[in-house]
Amino acid sequence: MGNSPEVEEAASTATPSAVRTWRLKVRTESYSWLNRAAIEVNQVWNWANATSFKAVRPFAGPPKLLSGFDLCKLSAGATASFDHIGSDTIQRVAIEYAAKRRQFKKVKLRWRVSQGSRRSTGWVPFKAGSLRRSGKYLRFCGKTIRFFEAKRFAEISKWQCGCFAQDAVGDWYLCLPVHAVYHTPVPSKADVGVDLGLKDTAVTSDSDRLSRGTYFRRLEEKIGQAQRRAHKAQAKRLHRMVARRRLHALHQFSRRIVNRYQAIYIGDVSSLKLAKTRMAKAVMDSGWGLLKAQLRYKGQWAGRSVRIVNESHTSRTCSSCGSLTGPTGVNGLRVRSWICHECGVTHDRDVNAARNILTVGRLPPSVRGNEPSQRGAPPSRA
Repeated sequence: MGNSPEVEEAASTATPSAVRTWRLKVRTESYSWLNRAAIEVNQVWNWANATSFKAVRPFAGPPKLLSGFDLCKLSAGATASFDHIGSDTIQRVAIEYAAKRRQFKKVKLRWRVSQGSRRSTGWVPFKAGSLRRSGKYLRFCGKTIRFFEAKRFAEISKWQCGCFAQDAVGDWYLCLPVHAVYHTPVPSKADVGVDLGLKDTAVTSDSDRLSRGTYFRRLEEKIGQAQRRAHKAQAKRLHRMVARRRLHALHQFSRRIVNRYQAIYIGDVSSLKLAKTRMAKAVMDSGWGLLKAQLRYKGQWAGRSVRIVNESHTSRTCSSCGSLTGPTGVNGLRVRSWICHECGVTHDRDVNAARNILTVGRLPPSVRGNEPSQRGAPPSRA
């Protein structure tokens, strides 16, 4: 099948490079050192939080919202008070604090807790110049950090500012942003519609399916047993296993879609709203938000067009003739296939919805906002 001129033109203008964060697991011998460094990072964060809040509400004088540069100047000479972090890390914490405060539009953020059951997960940021090669591994603040996949790390020549991050289980990872070049294949098809659901996590207009995500339900009994026995570490590992399985399945599906299609249209189903219903567990286990995010950033890297479109009445509208003859209501959710009374075509519920989403995505964008819709409108209830 030959590609259309529009697909070939869009593929030729795609940007082949992007910044990708490599996540390398640190060996256990460095965990104790990183734990102590994370405590010092928490102290710097809490100092920046308290200092910034005092400047906003001073005892006397005009208030001032301290920037990251101001906090870096105030922290001059603080290296003498710490044994595991240097000035570069202190400045990175101050800049990151100012960025998060500006992002969430608050004058005071949460404290970082170093001890107890509400302890914050470890985080040690660094500047690009703070990491130096030491054979196959790295040297940071006088400490040699050994990690797995050293051969993979040998391929990296330059990196940007990153961090050491700890997960809920307690394992440490080196998060290293690098400039990567991607050779995305030319898409074989022009566009596709994607319908998100619970019977199947995602169904495309070409009948490609991502099967229902039961990642949590498969291990739900084991997680419950571990929690009742107060085996917190085991429960955390099982939760991490669930998250990794879900992420792996979504990565495979999203990569397949991005490689195959130039334009991708996704229904605007809201997982946050459905999470407040009795379907909350199934909605959270499906990972709709993760799938949308993956399609967006992978499509941006590959030069694809990814849009979220309105999916109103897509399940009950016949994709062949446009008549509203499909099942409706809550009881209609159990109907997975139906026949249109107008044209006699048999439809799969999810595939039909994906085709209608594709039709909506192909419509020209609104200019004034009051143009007549080219789709069939639902009948009046009057």
